Amino acid sequence: MQTTRILGIDPGLNVSGYGVLEIDRGSLRLCEAGIVRGKNRHSLTDRLVEIYDGVANVIAALQPDVMALEELYSHYERPRTAILMGHARGVICLAAARKGIPVVHYAATQVKKILTGNGRAPKWQVQQAIQHELGLPDAPDPPDVADALAIALCHHYLKDKPSVLQK
Repeated sequence: MQTTRILGIDPGLNVSGYGVLEIDRGSLRLCEAGIVRGKNRHSLTDRLVEIYDGVANVIAALQPDVMALEELYSHYERPRTAILMGHARGVICLAAARKGIPVVHYAATQVKKILTGNGRAPKWQVQQAIQHELGLPDAPDPPDVADALAIALCHHYLKDKPSVLQK
């Protein structure tokens, strides 16, 4: 059995959470977690470059084997948000593709259901679930980090269940 690193990402234009889990002989370990910021509020293009560069740096430093990424969610009242988030997801996928890292996508409701039993769980509940699952002294903060770790953990739990991945 080989060591595997899973990079989970909760994409955002202003803050993208990331977390890398390492699985070695069935043992799960948190390598690193944090955020990538799109700081430039004036230019979408500049923010996308910052997100791409930040994710590329995480990939270069932590050498993940796979990226688990939250799927795009679109609310009918806010289609512009979905379009903007699509830009962020695009540069994140590009960073992975440039390094030959496969990308697997999960719906936020699927991730929450796997970890909490409730597909509509609030952020604090996801934070507590991650704290418990990884044996952390404190809940990950900001919530974007907990969400990224939840996505990585979801992939770990579902990676050997291809029928579940297709949904």
